[in-house]
Order: sequence, then structure tokens, then C-alpha cells
Amino acid sequence: MAGPAAQPGDPAPAVPEDSTPAVPAGPASAARRAVPAWTAWLGTAVRLGLAVVWGWAGLAKIADPAEAAQAVRAYEILPEGLVKPVGYALPFLELALALLLVIGLGVRLVAGVSTLLLLTFIAGIASAWARGISIDCGCFGGGGHVDASQTEYLQEILRDTGFLLLAGWLLWRPRTKFSVDGWLAS
Repeated sequence: MAGPAAQPGDPAPAVPEDSTPAVPAGPASAARRAVPAWTAWLGTAVRLGLAVVWGWAGLAKIADPAEAAQAVRAYEILPEGLVKPVGYALPFLELALALLLVIGLGVRLVAGVSTLLLLTFIAGIASAWARGISIDCGCFGGGGHVDASQTEYLQEILRDTGFLLLAGWLLWRPRTKFSVDGWLAS
């Protein structure tokens, strides 16, 4: 039940002291939201760098899908029924991510998918290392079982962690120069 309607001459309702506007007005709030111009340029370099990574990985695998499936099989994680579909599809996913990053379309979404994919790769490499399986990761073609002296798990994990940092930057700052996203937003 509502109270009586305000009458002319009634004092204005009291505003509690702890109520403040959700977004402060004025130049101070604009300064807090302002993003330095160099971040868009850095983001562009990061976006294109990650595109090169995905493009390189996808092109290295797409020529020989059977070899890509063998690299997936070597991890001994997936059931045999999923090895070929994953091995055959992975290069196409990597190339799609590369293309979207080059044109700058859906940058934050692509960065999120990249993050999930890189975390999966890191977990797979760490799993193989922990279980004593001697494999080449197959990240840029090749892959499969190798001699124990030829494994490079730490380097592969560190490399993928670096790529993960690139994807993280794009999750945080997806606005970049020369992107379809920027063109659509203007």
C-alpha cells in the first residue's frame, strides 16, 4: 500500500547519506575510464601475434590430418573414437581462430576460446609429463612418441603459457586498431 501523494509545498524527501550515484560525474570519472592510446596499438600487435601462432599451428597440421590424429593419440587421454575427429578438426579450429584474429572480429570471444584451448594444451602436456609418456606435443605439426631424451615439456608449457598471456591481454583489452570489431563499434 502506497503512502499519501506528495502535496505542493511538502519538503523534498530525505536522501540517505550513503546513497551515491552509481557512476560519478565529472572529469575525474572520465579520467578513470580513459584508456591510454598505446594499449590499442599493443593489443593490435598481440592480436596479430596470436593470429600467427594459430595460423602456423593450423597450417602445419592441416596438410597431414592423419599425423595430427596420431599426435592426439600419443597423449593417451581421449578414447580412440574421439582421436580422429579431434585430430582432424583441430587444424580447422586453429585456422578459424587465426582468421578471426587477423580481421579482428569477435576478439574477446576468440581470446576466450584461445584461453580454453591453451589451458587444454598445457594440461595435456603436463599430464603426459606426469605419466612419463615421451611425446612431442605436435603443437606445430609432427607429434607422437619420441625418445625420452627428446621431450621438451617445460619449454612447451612455458611457450603455451606465453601464448596464454597474449589471449589474456585480449580478454582484458579486446579493442584494437584495424579491426572489424572497432569498425562495427563506430
